[in-house]
Amino acid sequence: HKAQLLQYVQITSQIKYSVVFLTAFFASKVEHESKHCNSKGFQRLGSSAFDRVYTANQNCGHAYPTFLAVLWCAGLLCSQAPAAFAGLMYLLVRQKYFVGYLGERTQSTPGHLFGKRIILFLFLMSVAGILNYYLIFFFGSDFETHIKTITGAISPLLLIP
Repeated sequence: HKAQLLQYVQITSQIKYSVVFLTAFFASKVEHESKHCNSKGFQRLGSSAFDRVYTANQNCGHAYPTFLAVLWCAGLLCSQAPAAFAGLMYLLVRQKYFVGYLGERTQSTPGHLFGKRIILFLFLMSVAGILNYYLIFFFGSDFETHIKTITGAISPLLLIP
């Protein structure tokens, strides 16, 4: 179990570093737009391009703690591979959301909805892992292999827009 835990920590750490990279990328976009607007401070009026970049960056930043929490729980309590796959998909979706937000507001909606679906999947994986723990604890029934099979089969469905 120690080797499994170490493998899980490595996988989720890689995803976490990807989050850091993506956050830095979004922040650099905000900085670039800030310099382009030729203003000082973060209170800029009249720059719709900056407002969109700044708002998209803020929205992505606010979503990451929830994402990281359900990612870690889903991987630890349920299954590592589907959780890691969903985590990578979430990062791609947030990139799509950010780029879509820079265009018209309606372009960010698919990325937002897709991201919510991935968060729900990770949350349900966490709940399944918790329920399995209590089934083992109270009844001695372990459904871990069934849960891993189901989550492994469902995770590719996250690719469907």
